[in-house]
Amino acid sequence: MTIYLGIDDTDTLESRGTGRLARAIAAELARSYTVTGVTRHQLFVHPAVPYTSHNSSAVIHIRDTENVIAGDVFATAKEMMLADFIEGSDPGICVAAGPEINGDLSRFGFAAKTSIVTQKEARTLARDAGILLEGLGGTEDGVIGALAGVGLAASGNDGRFVQKGTTRDLRGSQTIAAILASGVDRVETREGAAVGEGTINLRKFPKPAFIGGKAILYVEADGDGYRDIVMG
Repeated sequence: MTIYLGIDDTDTLESRGTGRLARAIAAELARSYTVTGVTRHQLFVHPAVPYTSHNSSAVIHIRDTENVIAGDVFATAKEMMLADFIEGSDPGICVAAGPEINGDLSRFGFAAKTSIVTQKEARTLARDAGILLEGLGGTEDGVIGALAGVGLAASGNDGRFVQKGTTRDLRGSQTIAAILASGVDRVETREGAAVGEGTINLRKFPKPAFIGGKAILYVEADGDGYRDIVMG
């Protein structure tokens, strides 16, 4: 089972991004727990929806072992977010374990990708499911993306990993063997054909999509090798 920690709306145009804060929180949590990755989830982009640049939320995935207590994870992340609060941001935080995440929560997450959803909806869903959800300043609109991100991550079929194993250490041209060793589960073409050998020219570092509960790096032909495609 996985515990999901979602955060959103922690930044401004002039500050560090939510993804960077999520990775810092993940690094701190990794001192006590098994963090399996950090995913980015794209939400609805619309003039009526306030957002900093791309309206995405970040979710930290934590393997649930006997020593994982959701309340402690929540407290650690909340403390770090408050210590790094950016004036003008509207942060929200959410923590939920697998059994607490029902179909309504995942549906809320997917609805937040294509339509306007509200704080009231988010807070009601969290309360009914017994999920930890809190706004930490400003308008507290970040509770919407934090909850949506958790629902999307729990579906196993949304977003992409911005941190998985040692993927962020890879740059330039890398063998598929090295890509897989870094934490990517599979390499595939856009059409779904598995790619088991060769080299990949990376745009930056591998950003595998979260599909079927796996980290899938999509590639396309590039000369004698491949180049990665950012999806999710």
